[in-house]
Amino acid sequence: MSDKLSPDITQLLQEWSDGRREALDAIVPLVYDELRRQAHHYLRRERQEHTLQTTALVNEAYLKLVEQKRVVWQNRAHFFAISASLMRRILVDYAKTKHRVKRGGEAENLPLEEAFYVVTDENNVDLLALDKALNELAEMDEQQAKIVELRYFSGLSIEETAEALHISPATVKRDWQMAKAWLHHQLSR
Repeated sequence: MSDKLSPDITQLLQEWSDGRREALDAIVPLVYDELRRQAHHYLRRERQEHTLQTTALVNEAYLKLVEQKRVVWQNRAHFFAISASLMRRILVDYAKTKHRVKRGGEAENLPLEEAFYVVTDENNVDLLALDKALNELAEMDEQQAKIVELRYFSGLSIEETAEALHISPATVKRDWQMAKAWLHHQLSR
């Protein structure tokens, strides 16, 4: 996320929060590349046979972002944190739908092409199991869960994560290590 665009994006986000639709139109070209980078970061952890494209995830996230009526955008970090959360929700919802279809559910409401698994360096992790573990972590420590979402799924740096959450980089590093250890334990059971 380039700092040279921060003031323009922040100002436009605030104008969008104030109801100026044309501000949204001006934001899109400024944030599109970063949204693609986030989506690509999510999808590169998928199994290789998937057919979901980066553009499809960006488009789904964009549609959800423009539906956000009650958000008072603080800055670009806030915007990208929410976009990361929306992308995760889109993919988890799809995985749940796909799982239901495999068990005899209705196939007509599939929003994307196929379910996927998050791949770590050590093994494959079922996205639904990871989502469940992240939800459990959020009940214990919401900040750690947000850090995982921003670092692991969205690929934000320590500094970008700290900016998005309004905490110090040292806190991000500490919570990131603790959250990774806890998730590894939960997913290894």
